[in-house]
Amino acid sequence: MHNRDPPKTNRLLAALPEPDWQRWLLQLEWVSLPLGHVLCESGITLKHVYFPTTAIVSLLYVLENGASAEIAVVGHEGIVGVSIFMGGGSTPSRAVVQSAGEGYRVKASFLKKQFSRAPVLHLLLRYTQALITQMAQTAVCNRHHSLDQQLCRWLLLSLDRLEGPDLVMTQELISNMLGVRREGVTESAQKLQRVGLIRYNRGHITVLDRPGLEKHTCECYAVVKKEYDRLLPDEIAS
Repeated sequence: MHNRDPPKTNRLLAALPEPDWQRWLLQLEWVSLPLGHVLCESGITLKHVYFPTTAIVSLLYVLENGASAEIAVVGHEGIVGVSIFMGGGSTPSRAVVQSAGEGYRVKASFLKKQFSRAPVLHLLLRYTQALITQMAQTAVCNRHHSLDQQLCRWLLLSLDRLEGPDLVMTQELISNMLGVRREGVTESAQKLQRVGLIRYNRGHITVLDRPGLEKHTCECYAVVKKEYDRLLPDEIAS
């Protein structure tokens, strides 16, 4: 039998006060989150919100012509579906699983009721502020920094949401997340591999030198990491 991750593997769920936790536990539903699975489409009313445990979810902005680019990533530190408690039932972004794993979900109607409770309210708002910072910094990074730097930032943000140094994803997936051509991702990945920062082989990336990767990225990663650490409790931000 598959050993499911406990709900408190998600840092937001782990930070809930005990009285709230007992109430939430009855509503949480375990879900498998396979690679490429779409949790929600832009403009569609959300029925559930998701709390990843070992999966990583990409939030993509999709243009009218079908082109897309990643604006943020959500892992075990967060929640997919902030629009539920920010005044709307639908989201302007598509949520796609970029690294397979597990998570939990609750009905959107349940979250709306719980949001009136102060501890949950403040916690989720702080997380939303950190997520907005990530989105804004991603937009700036995509406009002003090289693809090599963007790839380093993206790898580091993904590593922060995984337990080990390995990422399983194709060049096509990475190119969709960054909104660039696949050939550009290939070239940048080869550069990082030549200097010994990563090992890349058929959709499998292993980070060999994280400090080196941090030196090769732009300031955007540090800005986002600092904001998550500032706004969220230690058990969430770590």
